[in-house]
Order: sequence, then structure tokens, then C-alpha cells
Amino acid sequence: MQRKTVIFKRLDDRAQAPAYATPGAAAADLCALLDAPLTVAPMQRVLVPTGLAIELPGADCVALVYARSGLSIKHGLCMANGVGVIDSDYRGELKVPMINLGTEAYTIAPGERVAQLCIAPVWQADFVAAAELSDTTRGEGGFGSTGRQ
Repeated sequence: MQRKTVIFKRLDDRAQAPAYATPGAAAADLCALLDAPLTVAPMQRVLVPTGLAIELPGADCVALVYARSGLSIKHGLCMANGVGVIDSDYRGELKVPMINLGTEAYTIAPGERVAQLCIAPVWQADFVAAAELSDTTRGEGGFGSTGRQ
């Protein structure tokens, strides 16, 4: 597994460093930096601070923030925007936009693991307009067009 250095800054002394839960984990846990428990009602959106800022090693990578599967399946607590994209030139606090899609309120405890941070390679495209695109077997077939359920 390739490793790169990602520098982080604690914006608050209580902030917890991103940490991998297991040696094979693809993403590091992010923890809530809260002064008190935060209760999220069904369908309510909140922005959960982490107290951390990061510096990615270059424009060839991105930090992606994902929901924790346990919180989402057990309690309905998911990322409000699906996946958070942290660009290489962003230096502000990492905050986790969350929504409670469950049927009951959920209380986030101070220091609780609320999201996962994955560092991934990225490249920018040179977009070129064309009158036609190359043909493929699939063609314009959209959702469900490959016959897989």
C-alpha cells in the first residue's frame, strides 16, 4: 500500500487526529468536536465540526469524506451531500454535513467517530468538445440497461 504524508492542524486542542481503525482500512475516522452532545432529529441536517484542517501533499490527490456505514445502517445518519470533496488547496476546518434519514432522533456524543476520510489520486481533464462520440456496445443505454438488477 502506497503511503503519502498528509499534514493536519488541530484548530482546537481537543480535536482528535484522523486514525485508521485497522491496518487494512481504506479511510481514517473523523471525530466530532462538540462542547455537548448534539441531537439530530429525523430529516434534520447538521454541520459537525472536527476541529481539524489538512494539507494534502499536492494537486494530484483529493480527500473524500464518507459516512460511517454503522451510523448510516443502524441509525440513518448519513452525509447530507453524499460525499464530501476536500480539494488540495482548501485549508479550512473539516466539517461533516450530516442528515438523519432514520425515524428516531440520534445523539452524537463529543468525540464520536462521525465520518471517514479517504485520500485518493485525482487528475484534471482537458475537456474537448466534439460533434460525435465513439460507438460502444452499450451506446446510450442508461440506468439498468446492462440487464443487471
